[in-house]
Amino acid sequence: MDFETINKMDKATDKTLPGFAKLSLGLLFIVVVFLWSYTSHGNVPNNSFLIIGAVFGAYMAMNIGANDVANNVGPAVGSKAMTMFWAIVIAATFEAAGALIAGGDVVKTIKKGIIDPALISDPDIFIWAMTAALLSAAIWLNFATSVGAPVSTTHSIVGGVMGAGIAAAGFSIVSWGTMGKIAASWIISPLFGGIIAAGFLFFIKKNIMFQKDMVTSAKKFVPYLVAVMSWAFSTYLILKGVKRLIKLDFLTASIIGLFIAVAVYFLVKPLISKAASKIENNRTGINSLFTIPLIFAAALLSFAHGANDVANAIGPLAAINDAVVSSAVSTQVGIPFWVMAVGAIGIAIGLALYGPKLIKTVGSEITELDQVRAYAIAMAAAVTVIIASQLGLPVSSTHIAVGGVFGVGFLREFLDSSESKILSDIRKKLKKDKKTLDKHEKELIELEDKEKKSKSDYIRIVELYKLIEEKIEQVRVEKRDFKAKKRVKYVKRDAVKKIVAAWVITVPAAACLSASIFFMIKGIMS
Repeated sequence: MDFETINKMDKATDKTLPGFAKLSLGLLFIVVVFLWSYTSHGNVPNNSFLIIGAVFGAYMAMNIGANDVANNVGPAVGSKAMTMFWAIVIAATFEAAGALIAGGDVVKTIKKGIIDPALISDPDIFIWAMTAALLSAAIWLNFATSVGAPVSTTHSIVGGVMGAGIAAAGFSIVSWGTMGKIAASWIISPLFGGIIAAGFLFFIKKNIMFQKDMVTSAKKFVPYLVAVMSWAFSTYLILKGVKRLIKLDFLTASIIGLFIAVAVYFLVKPLISKAASKIENNRTGINSLFTIPLIFAAALLSFAHGANDVANAIGPLAAINDAVVSSAVSTQVGIPFWVMAVGAIGIAIGLALYGPKLIKTVGSEITELDQVRAYAIAMAAAVTVIIASQLGLPVSSTHIAVGGVFGVGFLREFLDSSESKILSDIRKKLKKDKKTLDKHEKELIELEDKEKKSKSDYIRIVELYKLIEEKIEQVRVEKRDFKAKKRVKYVKRDAVKKIVAAWVITVPAAACLSASIFFMIKGIMS
């Protein structure tokens, strides 16, 4: 494939397929999954719900690809570090690789311990509940994607399992302590992500961007920043992404990550020094140094995401498969390769067909991103997960990434309102004009109080009235400009409100939908 062909494909990616074509390709994948599950499990007793579950699992996987994967590559695309075409290729490849290579071979039947499966003794009821959970989570994700709201796929399936569990066995089946932790993650995840992203961005701005000789500062600090990124992602992948291959504790993983980071530092230091010698001493030049690290970050985040979140699509499907095959309800089940493949391929297809909409939302519709800001967000995604996992805090990768976008946007607002040269100039001019106005008013009072006024005094009084009137108007305009500049908003508030609202209602919306689907299935089957 030559570069001309790649460029044509790249440009074609921006012109997305017609809706009918996307729907047709999505349905084709679902039909293939249906036919395969039907032909390979035709002799299994009570195989109807296994086939239906496979179809719903494929549908769920595509919605995960359409919605959740945007968090991994959205900032890189929004910052122009890579194009939409390459973002989809890299994310789809590494998501599928993460799911197939490092996806857990054993998952909990009930995601995150939301309900107690022991309270559902009838395997048929359990199968209906898991089917309802899968379908409701997929429908909710589909709706969220259609309105451009990045939501947590984990919270979607959690809500689905909770709603179906309540419908099947009552409110006592739910682990409300676990649900409380999940509710807490609505605040913890974006807050941690935002603070850590803003912290990295502030460090870069203070030590590189705000320096007179930005290139020299970049040569000094960028190798350290890349090394820190290497440590964070190495530790993150060892802890979360490759646990199927090898399971290590945090201390061991972090020490291994530290050795990798040191090696990366000595490897990239001369490369960055060479690249920095060819760039201009401006923001554009410095941003270019973060392009390659961002591409690696997007790939590594996608790999780890595929390894972890594929369970959101295939966990309930694996539970249905086990219940159908063994005619019993288990708390932990093995995941057959075909189930893992449905999840991995479905995520990749969903991303390719419907991912660009959410990628654009995360990358450019919340706040304007460049490579430095996108790097800070990627770092926040890895570091927050590591910190939260060690503290035992529940977090959502979606909320962390979007919280990171919020964080860098709000930091920009703060820095621009407090340190902007334009704002400083307006402040100085306003102060000077106020001082002139006070001087004129004082002179006017003295002249008006004068008992014997000369002709020149009267002329001066008229001049002062005119000068004061003009200066009052000038000060009024400057005050308005000053306040407007202080209120500069780089984060689009409407987008924030829409996304936060979607986060809050994800669990209850998926739960209500799941309960309704469960009762519908029960009514049909009874």
